[in-house]
Amino acid sequence: MALRSLRRSVYATVALASTLLLSGCANFYVDTGLKDVPPQDIAKPASPQDVQLIFEFRTKGVANAGATALLKDQVTQLVSESGVFARVSGTPEQSAGFLSVVIDNVPLSDDAFSKGFVTGLTFGLAGNTVTDGYVGTIEYTPAGQKKSIKTTVRHAIHTTVGAQGAPANATPSASLDEAAKTMTRHVVMNGLKTLSHDKSFISGN
Repeated sequence: MALRSLRRSVYATVALASTLLLSGCANFYVDTGLKDVPPQDIAKPASPQDVQLIFEFRTKGVANAGATALLKDQVTQLVSESGVFARVSGTPEQSAGFLSVVIDNVPLSDDAFSKGFVTGLTFGLAGNTVTDGYVGTIEYTPAGQKKSIKTTVRHAIHTTVGAQGAPANATPSASLDEAAKTMTRHVVMNGLKTLSHDKSFISGN
């Protein structure tokens, strides 16, 4: 995606300062606290069920329609190809369960760092570093049931401007678009991994 498009849509996704993007010398890094999930690490149900998927991206708890539209197809594809469910639909069906995926872009504080929200950022670099935190909430309700299964995943994207080094334990991305999509993949797949191994999920299938 071109830089102009990034300024319009992906910028809203990661909520970085506009001066960083306009400077033309920003570098983007995905924190290594989460990694890609090998297919074999996701438990496949013996009898997978259909599911209705609802995805929403939020910025500080407020729905972000532009970022939701940008990432919705990717999230749908990830869930569909995970093997956790038989068929993924965007509309309600009587025999289908309900899967909610919410990714919230939240501000980080020093206290959040101390609690291990971000695992990789190294301070003291020349230049400026901005870090955006993301909280992914994956909640599944089996068909015909009221009790849901919920898991939470945390991630981060670091942006450096004018720095002479990169954050430790962070993987560079070619663009902000790439970083956002990598973050989304990590959040969704790690959440599905946890869900697939949950005893309540297994027994419900």
